[in-house]
Amino acid sequence: MTSILHTTRRTQGNGAYRAADIGRQVAVYGWVQAYRHHGGVVFVDVRDRTGFVQIRCESDRAAVHALALSLRPEWVVAATGKVISRGANVNPKIPTGEVEVEVDGLEVLSEAQTPPFEIKDGVHANDDLRLQYRYLDLRRPELNRNFAARSQVTQLTRKYFIDNGFLELETPILTKSTPEGARDYLVPSRIHPGQFYALPQSPQQFKQLFMMAGMDRYMQICRCFRDEDLRADRQPEFTQLDLELSFATREELYELMEGYVAFVWKQFLGVEVPLPLRRMTYAEAMDNYGCDKPDLRFGLPLTDLTETLRGQTEFRPFVAALEAGGLVKALAIADGAAFSRKDLDVTFPQEAAAHGAKGVAWARIAAAGEWSGPVAKSLSPELRAALQDRLGAAEGALVLFVADKPAVANAALARLRLVVGERLNLLDKNRWAFLWVTDFPMFEYDEAEGRWAAMHHPFTSPRPDHLERLERDPGAVLAQAYDLVLNGTELGGGSIRIHQSDVQAKVFRLLGLSDDQIRAKFGFFVDALQYGTPPHGGIAFGLDRMMMLLVGADSLRDVIAFPKTARATCLMSEAPCTVEPKQLAELHIAAAN
Repeated sequence: MTSILHTTRRTQGNGAYRAADIGRQVAVYGWVQAYRHHGGVVFVDVRDRTGFVQIRCESDRAAVHALALSLRPEWVVAATGKVISRGANVNPKIPTGEVEVEVDGLEVLSEAQTPPFEIKDGVHANDDLRLQYRYLDLRRPELNRNFAARSQVTQLTRKYFIDNGFLELETPILTKSTPEGARDYLVPSRIHPGQFYALPQSPQQFKQLFMMAGMDRYMQICRCFRDEDLRADRQPEFTQLDLELSFATREELYELMEGYVAFVWKQFLGVEVPLPLRRMTYAEAMDNYGCDKPDLRFGLPLTDLTETLRGQTEFRPFVAALEAGGLVKALAIADGAAFSRKDLDVTFPQEAAAHGAKGVAWARIAAAGEWSGPVAKSLSPELRAALQDRLGAAEGALVLFVADKPAVANAALARLRLVVGERLNLLDKNRWAFLWVTDFPMFEYDEAEGRWAAMHHPFTSPRPDHLERLERDPGAVLAQAYDLVLNGTELGGGSIRIHQSDVQAKVFRLLGLSDDQIRAKFGFFVDALQYGTPPHGGIAFGLDRMMMLLVGADSLRDVIAFPKTARATCLMSEAPCTVEPKQLAELHIAAAN
């Protein structure tokens, strides 16, 4: 018997059949999604990545009918026949519901074992099981749609930047370790015993070298690797949209990237993004929202009550924090009745404690300025009135207070703000709140190591008006750095880069690097800076995170084809794994135990 595969090409995607196809002779290929036997007729849903179409196997075609009766889920089949109307049996719930294929030829191309879980949306199998059988999980329509969407957005991305004069260029995967950020993934060299390559955490230095080489505008959709502790929004390997351009100011970069997100959102979602995007300095974000990536789909700003309370209360947690140089900040919630005593005594303190806070004080505001709660009795009527005015709080409000070090108070209240926003259903999934966060500090002090560390990376340029502060007051230097935030998620971050060799040397030294260390780690880069470097800047966009938001996924795992677990393992391929002793010997290394 001649195979259908060798004689008849697939007509179209299974999800594309419509009433206009009625009467066509077609060939359908795909996986058995479901089958039903009714009154001598076998109905089979045949699925591919475009959707599924129902095929109809009548008993008057004995061979076809007998084969159809033997089919099982996930068998791969080919069928030929004519598209007919379903008549009164139209299914309006599916795109192909007006038609079916009356089969005159049927062939099993591949049988399948019983899958460990059903291949359909809405089946909540164990996460580890899904990752172990990822090739089956990827057959689910939801994930099929996600990766078709990812392909579309990748194509839109290339089009936008190529149309804007960018060259798509590649940077090395095997490169040099410069452990200034997260831990590197190291690759031992067989040819050079005892020496190692590193997988790139970012193509940072190479994209800057492209600018020094006169390439003018560079783009790349690249893989990056970081050996760090994983979170819900982190993977050890991820995809980044990487950009760099010469002779650019911050304003030019803002305009370029705003055009990009407006283009993608319009083409992919049909959504108009109002431009220009909102901007907020790092200091404003921390002061008002407690974090550098605030979700602006809702309000609930934080209020600093430090000076209002200083010397005016005997409430011990407030006094202790202020005496230690800390602050008192608060979150006022107009709809205080939405939160129970359990929230106040258990939920809120637990959330705050996860960010280092010792506790959460609270007060409810009743009629005529009366307050209740642990804080109330330590506040005079005059102080309550002053606080209420400062908070803009009215009758019925609930006020949450955190008194601690600035970093702890901000982090705890930023988390509580999100918890409250979620509880009050303020996180509108159909709203896109873009924000540029600008003017980051250039450095942050590492108490454990007793030295300054770069807040972004050591190639970020200080603001021109802050150059003279570099040696005099590093903590006061602001960088020409910027992050693009969407709905509380950092989409991308970038900066104008240092293009003067003397400024770069000063920054390296401020970070505690000796001249010998600078030469050993960055010698080639420092040399390149001395051969005529144009002013330049760039940005890196997390493509995985952007896709997660665009398709409404809950996890990065739903937009990365073969993700790792929280322990950085691949349950499907069982990586990482041990290797043969011979391989280790060739690399001149030995495995522990």
